[in-house]
Amino acid sequence: MLDLCHIFKNLIFQTRHTRVAGIGNTKGSQRAMNLLFAIRDIQHRTGRDLGATFLSGTVVVNALTELYVMFKYLRPRELQRQQISCFDAWAAIFTQKTADYELNVTGAIKRKERFRTYIKVPELAMFLREITDYRTADMINLDVPDKNVRFLSHAPTIQQEEMIGRLVSFAHSGQWEDLGLDTPEPDNLDKAKMLVATNVARKMALDMRLLGDKFSDDAENKASICARTIYEYYMRSNENRGTQFVFSDLGTYKPNEWNVYTDIKEKLVNLGIPTDEVQFIQCATTERARKRLFEDMNNGKVRVLFGSTTMLGTGVNAQQRAVAVHHLEIPWRPADMEQRNGRAVRKGNTVKLWGGNVVDVVIYGTEKTLDAYKFNLLKNKQMFINQINNGTIAVRRIDEGGMDEDNGMNFAEFVAILSGNTDLLNKAKLDNKIMQLEKEQTIFKKERIRAERKITAGQEDMAKTQRTKAGFIKDWEYFNSYEGTKVTQLLNLPQATAEETGRELHRIAKTYRSGAYGTIGTFTGLNLLVRSEYSINGTFDRNTFFVEGTSGLKYRCGLTGALPLGFVESAQYPQATLNKLPSLIEKQQKTVERIESEIPILQDIVGRQWSKADELVKLKLECKELQRKIDESLKDAERSLTPSETTAAEYEPTTKAA
Repeated sequence: MLDLCHIFKNLIFQTRHTRVAGIGNTKGSQRAMNLLFAIRDIQHRTGRDLGATFLSGTVVVNALTELYVMFKYLRPRELQRQQISCFDAWAAIFTQKTADYELNVTGAIKRKERFRTYIKVPELAMFLREITDYRTADMINLDVPDKNVRFLSHAPTIQQEEMIGRLVSFAHSGQWEDLGLDTPEPDNLDKAKMLVATNVARKMALDMRLLGDKFSDDAENKASICARTIYEYYMRSNENRGTQFVFSDLGTYKPNEWNVYTDIKEKLVNLGIPTDEVQFIQCATTERARKRLFEDMNNGKVRVLFGSTTMLGTGVNAQQRAVAVHHLEIPWRPADMEQRNGRAVRKGNTVKLWGGNVVDVVIYGTEKTLDAYKFNLLKNKQMFINQINNGTIAVRRIDEGGMDEDNGMNFAEFVAILSGNTDLLNKAKLDNKIMQLEKEQTIFKKERIRAERKITAGQEDMAKTQRTKAGFIKDWEYFNSYEGTKVTQLLNLPQATAEETGRELHRIAKTYRSGAYGTIGTFTGLNLLVRSEYSINGTFDRNTFFVEGTSGLKYRCGLTGALPLGFVESAQYPQATLNKLPSLIEKQQKTVERIESEIPILQDIVGRQWSKADELVKLKLECKELQRKIDESLKDAERSLTPSETTAAEYEPTTKAA
């Protein structure tokens, strides 16, 4: 039994995609390898994919590639049966590499491959559902408060506006000096320019002072807005001593050093909140201190608690009076956001008694930064993860986005969001629209081809049905017009009574052994036939009896061809069989009428023209023109980065490279 199984997801695996982003850490961890050995030992003893139970609130933490590790732990024999022997085989079935525009070591724009698109998603979800039992709070009617998400977006400050322009220049040139920072150049700049740019952009969006002492406070930055919002909730819930969680993985508390936590606390104290009611999780250095801090939160003695996802996101039961969760910046992984919110949206919260049973989740965003993009990226990832978990996925293909904590953000989206130059993003949107329309067109064509085939098959069926119907009518007319005695006469018992005839028929049913039709007698001048039927493995099944009409059609006795139980009834089987001809004629007529009614509908489908053909042509032309524009601007960008023509510092971000 393994709880919190998601912390064992870093299992070693081999891949040839060593230069492709988005597949996680291939080296793995020792504890994950130890777990694999333990599970394999159990599975080896049982000889089946059984013996281990995993528990987690967030099975998929960040990317769907993590599911491969889950299958490797729990379904080795099934993977082997599907001939999935390694990660690359799994990736070939369920993932697709895509290319982004990024910067290489020299600062030139290049295409970089990453895993971000997943295909055959319903099959992947079905594979997961074979081994998972997924329950949400709604499914089990868990007594937790409702979650109300608020996104507080504000315009950038003057210093942030200036830094946005510098970040765009840096994204093009890759020169650290373009950022105008006093801090030394990072060691990994040559290898990870976009990661550096993304991290600078994140700090800038939170608070400019994270980038150096040269920057000052502002009444409209996140820290100031967050302090005012916290104070508003503080006063609103003062009567019930409502508490609040504040999360940030940037600018965390450090003693004797400026940080965002202490800056917001100072602002809160200046607004009138007692200093001992605002605490930092980093100050609780022992388990006893943490427990005392959480008790103070539950008692309303501590009203505001700051912390990072790692230190405050799990193992915290301080929710009894929680009214709000504040996200100063967005975490990298959907699971982290879920864990953060779970500190307050949790069983045992008393807001249902006095706070309308609602916890506000406040997300702070700075316009023209990566905040909104990162939040939407996280939200989409979480949506896909939830749909994968509960088996309600409605698409065959999903795109996780091109931003992560190991590689940063891709060049196209980074510059587009910061500068407002959206050529590459617009092309991505056009490509997506074209892809959707082409799917519709393919479905339309398939339906037309299917209709054409149905028309051909329907016409053939109708001709066959009419021939059969004509045979039924011919035999029925013959049977009705027959003027002789209507008695069953067997070849070997021509003058027998009905009981003797039936007894002989039963003897034949037991002794006859041939797959060919055998003539055993006559009825109204029509031949009576018998034939043996055999099962798939060649053993005898039963004998079936028929009446052969003048049309050549053979009519089976009853539904299965077997004789009735009574001897007299058996002797009368030809009469009973032929008496069913009117119902057979009526059935054939209904079949003809059904086919005749379907053919005009199918012909209408064949004659239709796809209504969106002009739209698709137009979009393709727009996409082609936009691609030409992008190619030209990329060439201009490469020329402008050539030292012989201009220096990186002189470069003005006026091209359409983004």
